[in-house]
Amino acid sequence: MGTNGSTMLEPLRQGLPPLDPAAASDAASCALPARYEAVREARRFTRATLDQWGAGDRYDDVCLVVSELVTNALRHALPEGAGAVAGTGAASASGQHAPVRLHLMRWSGRLVCAVRDLSDGTPVAGDADDFSAESGRGLLLVESFADGWGWHPLAGAFGGKVVWALFMLSPAPPAAPAAPAIPAARRMTDRGVF
Repeated sequence: MGTNGSTMLEPLRQGLPPLDPAAASDAASCALPARYEAVREARRFTRATLDQWGAGDRYDDVCLVVSELVTNALRHALPEGAGAVAGTGAASASGQHAPVRLHLMRWSGRLVCAVRDLSDGTPVAGDADDFSAESGRGLLLVESFADGWGWHPLAGAFGGKVVWALFMLSPAPPAAPAAPAIPAARRMTDRGVF
């Protein structure tokens, strides 16, 4: 697990409302193994991170979307033989170049979750009217539960893409106003001392 997702999410400025990754109030990132158990690990990481940030009010929506994005990355974006079946992965010891990586970033009223994978393939939502399909509805769920989503190809030696989802967060409740100070003489009067 790391905490530097800002460099990974820099390409998102093109598709998101103006969000400067350097201005994020919080960022967290984790490498995920090339196994389907990674979906559970991603949910656990998301829960812990949102609890730490005090942003748990959207946990159910964010968790569902994270699960779908990680599942899609494992199912469709891993190179042949990358280990989704064998249980091994192409991740380095540090996890920096893991085949799948989850990033969470929070601004004052917004949360972005992004999943990076090694595939250059375009994410495609399934047909919403095909009720007999056994798969292909993940991105439709992402679209339904997130306030926005998209994807961007990544440049560089590793290539791949990042698929992101945006969530609007409830504003933090205002702090309770402090009780006005009552002079000591008045407090005694209120108790009937005088």
